[in-house]
Amino acid sequence: MENQIILSPSPHLESGESTQRVMLDVIIAMVPACIATVFFFGMPAVIVMAACTIFCVAAEWACNKIMKQPTTICDYSAALTGLLLAFNLPPSAPIWMCFVGAIFAIPMAKVIFGGLGYNTFNPALVARTALLISFPAQMTDWRAPGGFVTSAADLKSMATPLGELGTSLMLTGKIPESFDLAAYFLGNQAGCVGAASSLALLLGAVYMFYRKVITWETPVSFIGAAMVLSGLLWMINPETNANPIFHLFTGGMILGAFFMATDMVTSPLSSKGMLIFGAGCGILTILIRVYASFPEGVAFAILLMNSAVPIIDRYTKPTVFGTSAQKA
Repeated sequence: MENQIILSPSPHLESGESTQRVMLDVIIAMVPACIATVFFFGMPAVIVMAACTIFCVAAEWACNKIMKQPTTICDYSAALTGLLLAFNLPPSAPIWMCFVGAIFAIPMAKVIFGGLGYNTFNPALVARTALLISFPAQMTDWRAPGGFVTSAADLKSMATPLGELGTSLMLTGKIPESFDLAAYFLGNQAGCVGAASSLALLLGAVYMFYRKVITWETPVSFIGAAMVLSGLLWMINPETNANPIFHLFTGGMILGAFFMATDMVTSPLSSKGMLIFGAGCGILTILIRVYASFPEGVAFAILLMNSAVPIIDRYTKPTVFGTSAQKA
């Protein structure tokens, strides 16, 4: 009896982590960016973040009730989706747009696929893309940072750095003579609620790495591929292509690389798959920014690569222990 072997189904090891803990860690990691965006955009940003979070949680609760399922709002996944949605909206977004975005994100991009763990596409990015296509005027109403103002009307209209780049290329055929990269890094630029300050987002990324919520493969390959491609284009023709640092600190590249592309449900499972997925996101982001009609390409790039995850997983799955690679 001392040598008795006990067989049981997997999993055999437990990490001690829970869905609730992981979601809470990501929300905590977003706190520096929340503080930064309130500093730059004031109450309009607070309203957008609060409205998106409340509407997403309410939408998930309503779906649970309609389908007569146990409530899932306590795992914080709906709250995280709401905050990520807010991070992808302009600070001038009206409350009704936050409500419509929550409908796109929760019932249509998450629940309809089977709920948490089954959705193919990132819900917040589905909502952002749907809102951009449906309401382009409101989704491109960018405002300059104005401190802790009480209303979006107190913020002056201003083009994003990527928008300025596109306008300059269209009017003069050349990029602007100079960029304030330090200001872009700190967050003094027009843009989405959560994408303004690269510094704040990187602080949150450090926390996620510390908590082992994310791994390095996806964000490093995302940013690395984007930097290499944009660097090559810049070296070929610096008059019509911005330098890689500009691409890194503008738009939603940092937000996308660390907070959106690393979503456990919609990204590959293996390390090799994550590297391919991240590289694809980075390459598509630069191609869309440079050659497409939209100045920003992060959301489209991640959604396109989300659709490729099943095929990436199929061809990058690790060899089963005890099985040869050829037989597997």
